[in-house]
Amino acid sequence: MPEKIPRVVVVGSSYVDMAVKCSQIPSAGQNIPGSVLSYTVTGPGPNEAVEAALCGCEVHLISKVGGDLFGQMVKTSLAEFGVNTEFVYTAEAKNTGVIITLVSATGENAYITYTGANSALQAQDIEAAERIIAEADVCLIHGCLPQETIARTIRCAKLHGKKVILNPARPIDQSKEDRALPAEYFSASVLIPNLYEAADITDQSAANIRTAKLIGSDLVARGVDAAVITMGKRGCVVVDRKGTDHIPAFQIELVDHTCTGDAFAGALAACYTAEADIRQAVKFASAAGALACTRFSSIESLPTKNEIIELLQKEDIA
Repeated sequence: MPEKIPRVVVVGSSYVDMAVKCSQIPSAGQNIPGSVLSYTVTGPGPNEAVEAALCGCEVHLISKVGGDLFGQMVKTSLAEFGVNTEFVYTAEAKNTGVIITLVSATGENAYITYTGANSALQAQDIEAAERIIAEADVCLIHGCLPQETIARTIRCAKLHGKKVILNPARPIDQSKEDRALPAEYFSASVLIPNLYEAADITDQSAANIRTAKLIGSDLVARGVDAAVITMGKRGCVVVDRKGTDHIPAFQIELVDHTCTGDAFAGALAACYTAEADIRQAVKFASAAGALACTRFSSIESLPTKNEIIELLQKEDIA
């Protein structure tokens, strides 16, 4: 009997990154000539979906793009990686989300983010995609979307008894002053904030691994099955009702950390479809994030399942 292919549904925002290299980041009124221009499909939605696909999963992305050339570019790029785009909706009257990145000769970066069609992904779009959520093994959600859309996705996935992994990044329609999260967020199977997001949610200070363990315990007490708090080169802290563990980071040569979090999330979802032990799934995801750090760009930096396994084997030998 052939092995069952894991099914992952990713719900996240989609962007096209317009990167321009220049001698320096211009100040107000300056006109600086650019030397290189590139267009890259990016955003938590595409990045996490592609990573899960590279890990051998059948993947659907629920997202929204504009009725422009960039929207078609997003769908074409996803299809090349085998990601199903049936529910990558098109908002004809809007533009696709865009990130404009300026990169100076000394490596400094400046960004402008235009959310575009991402702000138009609504609860009814999730309801229209309920069938694929019901058929999935894991629903992976990135919080940088309208808050009610995120809450509706969680309710839908939980209704069908599905595992939910949520990155509780700030919703695009929430002010910086308002950090209250809906109750649905704390019904997630796994919450994956970074240390600073987690501290913000729990009104605590982000300092060290010990603090992360306390914050994780707070999140579990609020209802999540497991809290995975990412801390960059300090690794991750995993807290659930079985206890608390620190998962050290892999030692790698950092090239570009642009896609680290998305690689981590996509690989975590892929592994968690079959792996009951959240700690083993986190170690797999950490290896994916580490590998993404060793390469430039976003989607092109994402590792395959075999590459992740190879790094894990090397770590075990060492």
